[in-house]
Amino acid sequence: MYLVRIMDYTIEKKEKYVVVTTTSVKLNTVNAPDLKSEFVLLTNDGVKNIILNMNSCEYCDSSGLSAILVANRLCEQLEGNFVLTGLQPEVDSLIKISLLDTILNIKGSIDEAEAHMESVVNG
Repeated sequence: MYLVRIMDYTIEKKEKYVVVTTTSVKLNTVNAPDLKSEFVLLTNDGVKNIILNMNSCEYCDSSGLSAILVANRLCEQLEGNFVLTGLQPEVDSLIKISLLDTILNIKGSIDEAEAHMESVVNG
């Protein structure tokens, strides 16, 4: 396991999955393209199970939602798992208004997300 800090997010590689944690209060047109690119790089390197922890993100625009959906699609294409966690109220509301809560796997905390990921990748 190791931790890499890249601009507005960190990457923590575990044995069978990766935890990407946003460190910016906003996920928008400024930083979402970098995050989306990181998801592509990770999956190109064989990572198919990703947790996106958004506990510090208080605002998300359509570019941020697009990055989230790209990660979900990439994991699905590799028959892996994508889990979203740490949603702050405004971001949670946006995801529900967009009906993305019906297609995304959302967990209430990083502990729940990691427990879920452990159960699906080991079970």
